[in-house]
Amino acid sequence: MTARRFRILSLASCIGMLLVLLAGAIVTNTGSGEGCGTDWPLCNGKFIPAYTLESMVEYSHRFVTGIEGLLVLAAFAASFFVKPRSREAIGYASGALLFTVIQAILGMMAVIWPTSDAVMAIHFGISMIAFSLTWLLYVWSRRHEKALANSHADAAAERASSRSVPASLFKWVLAVMAYCYIVVYLGAYVRHTSTAGGCVGWPLCNGELIPELTGVTWPAFAHRLGAFLLGITLVVLFIYTRKMSGNRELTRSAAMALGLVVLQILSGWLLTETLDNEDVYVFTALLHTFIICILFNTLCSLAVRAYQLSRRR
Repeated sequence: MTARRFRILSLASCIGMLLVLLAGAIVTNTGSGEGCGTDWPLCNGKFIPAYTLESMVEYSHRFVTGIEGLLVLAAFAASFFVKPRSREAIGYASGALLFTVIQAILGMMAVIWPTSDAVMAIHFGISMIAFSLTWLLYVWSRRHEKALANSHADAAAERASSRSVPASLFKWVLAVMAYCYIVVYLGAYVRHTSTAGGCVGWPLCNGELIPELTGVTWPAFAHRLGAFLLGITLVVLFIYTRKMSGNRELTRSAAMALGLVVLQILSGWLLTETLDNEDVYVFTALLHTFIICILFNTLCSLAVRAYQLSRRR
C-alpha cells in the first residue's frame, strides 16, 4: 500500500463518514426515522423500499452507512500495510472501525426497539467521534506522504520549531474538546426532542436573558448557554495557544476553531429564524451540523498536534 493510495482511501472514508452524519441529520429533521418501520436491515420487509419520502430518506441513510462501513473496514486493513507501519495510523483506523460498528448497532436498536431521545442523542455523538477518527487518519496520511517526500533537514527544522510547545496545552485542548462534546450532545438532544422552539428570538430566549426554565424551554436555553460559553472558552484557548506555544501551526488551528464557533453561533441564529419554514429549516440544520463537526475535528487535530509537539521537547 503506497502512501498516496492510503491517503486517497482515508479521504474516501472521511468523506463517507461526513455523508453518514448529514444523512442522519436529514432523517431526524424530516422525521423519517420510522420510514422503514421496525425492520432492519430491510425496509418494511423489502430490499427495495416503497417510494415514499420517509422510506427513501431512511433507506438512503442505511445504504450510505453500509458503503461507509466497507470503506472504514478497508482503511483499517490497509493501515497494517503502510510502510513503515505506524501505531498512530492503526489506532485511528481501529477507533474509526469500532465507533462505526457502535453507531450501526445503536441505529439498529433505535429501529427495532423503542429508544429514548437521550440515547438517540448519543448516537449522533458516536457518529461524530467516528468522523473525527477518519479525519485524523486522513490528516496523518497527508503528513506521512509529505514526510516521505521531505528531506531530513526539513524534519530537523520542524523539530527545532516545536521545542516551545508546553505540555499543559494538550490538557487544556482536551478539556475544551470534552466540553464541546457536551454542548454537541445538548444540541442533539434538542433536535431529537424537537424542543428548538423552546427559545423564541435571538440572542435572548423568549425576550428574557434568563427565561423560566420549564417545559421545552430548558433544553433549548441550556444549549444556547453552552454554545455561548464554548465561544468564550475558545477565545481563551486561542490567546493561550498563541502566547504559550510559539507555534504557528497550533495557533492557526486555534484561530480556525474560534472562527468556526462564531459561524456555529450564527448558524444557530439561522435555525431560530427558520423554525417556521420546514423546507428551509432542513438546510439550516444541515449547515449547523456540518459546522459543529468541522469544529470538533479541528479541536481533535489541535489536541493531537499539541501532544506530539510537546513530546519533542
